[in-house]
Amino acid sequence: MPAIEHPTIKDGWFREISGMWPGQAMTLQVKEVLHHEKSQYQDVLIFESTNYGTVLVLDNVIQCTERDEFSYQEMITHLAMNSHPNPEKVLVIGGGDGGVLREVVKHDCVKEATLCDIDEAVIRLSKQYLPGMSVGFEHPKTTTIVGDGFKFLEDKKGEFDVIITDSSDPEGPAEALFQKSYFELLNGALREGGVITTQGSENQWLHMPLIVNLKKACKEVFPNVEYGYTTIPTYPSGQIGFMVCSKDANRDLKKPLRSWSTDEEEQLCRYYSKEIHEAAFPRDSRKRLFTSCASDRRPKLPVLSNTPAVEGLGRSRVAPKEIDMREFQHQLEPEGKHTLTRL
Repeated sequence: MPAIEHPTIKDGWFREISGMWPGQAMTLQVKEVLHHEKSQYQDVLIFESTNYGTVLVLDNVIQCTERDEFSYQEMITHLAMNSHPNPEKVLVIGGGDGGVLREVVKHDCVKEATLCDIDEAVIRLSKQYLPGMSVGFEHPKTTTIVGDGFKFLEDKKGEFDVIITDSSDPEGPAEALFQKSYFELLNGALREGGVITTQGSENQWLHMPLIVNLKKACKEVFPNVEYGYTTIPTYPSGQIGFMVCSKDANRDLKKPLRSWSTDEEEQLCRYYSKEIHEAAFPRDSRKRLFTSCASDRRPKLPVLSNTPAVEGLGRSRVAPKEIDMREFQHQLEPEGKHTLTRL
């Protein structure tokens, strides 16, 4: 059987290049291409990597890898689930790999968990190639619907305690899931005190204007909105964020209402914890970082050209100059501001 070829793979390396993160790329070494097909909605590629296990790629963008998927799946799920006092009925929009369902049913209080994904190919292939995630489909409390999540929500009123939107980036079939009209549907489908999380469109280093606009749209619909994030190596710049919203204006989403014991946490989760939950939400003091991320503000590094050459290192090498960190910080900061900022 001939080897499967794909335009993103060259010389044994997968390359993720996207207009959403111009000027940079993510590459993974490919051990074997397992499957490629064009579904009704998107290009689906699955390959085994040398260091990250099996990788699911949709429209040339990494969706998950076996090595680090748990960080994303746990955070998008438990930030919402543990911000609700008793989530019995849960809806997942997207999430065709099954990872979010896997996390949802870890909560004993859940009586019913429904997943609605538009692309049957993602569900089918995840069951075949990603058993560690798709195990969520096998739980007796879960129901799977293949269909448009936007349309599915149109006739749902006050039905769910928690809704989790595990979508791909705001392009192609997922674009509608980042619009104000979608958040209005989510709000209408929630019971009183209900909570949502949604993929908050990438990260602070690359997409601050998009994040700001998304948060603004959420605040026009929900009285309580926060932006949280997690770290994950194979997503752009190693980070991705979530919008967490509640119909309860007085609830503190930054602190879990419910939590497992330490032993339960260690058994159930590999990344999420009560402490991680509280640390996931940036403080207002990060506003300067947000401003910096939106522009090119390269620091003026100390000039080392006048230091003497070191014997044995060659004519082009110079001895490292001891740097006064106070002076170094002075050069990093805008004029008049010389204090270190904790992120």
